[in-house]
Order: sequence, then C-alpha cells, then structure tokens
Amino acid sequence: MTKNRSKQQQAKILRIFRKVHRVTGAILFVFFFFISVSGILLGWKSNSLGVLLPKTIEGTSTNLKHWLPISSLHKNANDILHDSISSDLSLELNRIDIRKNKGTVKFLFENHYWEVQLDGATGELLQIGKRQSDFVEHIHDGSILDKFFKTSQNQFKLTYTTIMGFALLLFTITGFWLWYGPKRMRRNKRQNNF
Repeated sequence: MTKNRSKQQQAKILRIFRKVHRVTGAILFVFFFFISVSGILLGWKSNSLGVLLPKTIEGTSTNLKHWLPISSLHKNANDILHDSISSDLSLELNRIDIRKNKGTVKFLFENHYWEVQLDGATGELLQIGKRQSDFVEHIHDGSILDKFFKTSQNQFKLTYTTIMGFALLLFTITGFWLWYGPKRMRRNKRQNNF
C-alpha cells in the first residue's frame, strides 16, 4: 500500500512540475526568445567585424606621458560628435574607455549609442561608430524600457532580471525533475518487481 502511495505521489509531483514547466514556458516564451537571441549577439559582439561593436583602432603612442589631458580629449570628442553626426546629440558622457595598450581613448555617450575613438597622444579622430552592442545589451537586460520611460532607479531592469532569473531557476529545477523523475520511477518499479 505504501509503495503504491509513493508511486502516486511521484506521479503527482511529475504532473505538477510538467504543468509549471509548460505554463511558465508559454508565458515567458517571448522574453526567453529575446534573451537568447540578444545573448548570442552579445557573445559575438567582438567578432562581428565591426557590425555590433566598432573595432578599436590603434593610436600613435602607448606611453601615457605622451598623451593629451583627458579634458582636452573629451572636448575633441564632443566637437567631433557634434560636427560629424549632429549638433542635437546629447554630450552627456556615459564612460571613457582608455585602451593604453592600443594608444586609444573611447568616449561613450549616455543618451545615444555613438562612440568616438581618439588617438590618446594627438587627439585626432581614429573612428566614430555606432555601438549596436549597447542597444542589444539594453534589450538583453530590460534596461531599454528604463531608457524609454526615463526611470530613475532602473525599475524595469531590476524587475525583468529578477523575474527572468527566477524563471530560469524554476526551469532548471522542473526540467531536471522531468528528466530524473521518470528514471527514478522506473528504477523503483524494477526494484519492486524483484
């Protein structure tokens, strides 16, 4: 009687896990699709031949003693951005990426995806390009909605990553049990037959 009840209990757990797995997958299908495609693109961004991420161009000197002050380079980057792309673009800086070993300084801006690469020693433009990978990253982590709605605390990103993280954990647990549960039931059945 106890063996029969145990088998029924295992079968019930399997049915519950299968339903949770199926319903969660159906509800979050679109989000998993975007996360997987954007994740693949982000994994390949450095090998995208400049499509997703502008290649880093080498400057003339890797010796920081020969470099111009950052404030001077920053002013050059701002002037180049406005002269080359549009004077309407925001100059709010997101970060400065210094590539000492390449002699390059990259200026990345907050409210758009343009990047200006300058020679650290001369301040000359090496390249100006669009960082499509940053846009893909914002889709990947949900922060694209924070940018769109101009939230102050990344509420969409935090909510999205929390839900998707728990969903992935739930998928891992239920998926494992959907694989392991039937094996366990068959093994118990074989043991009970002997």
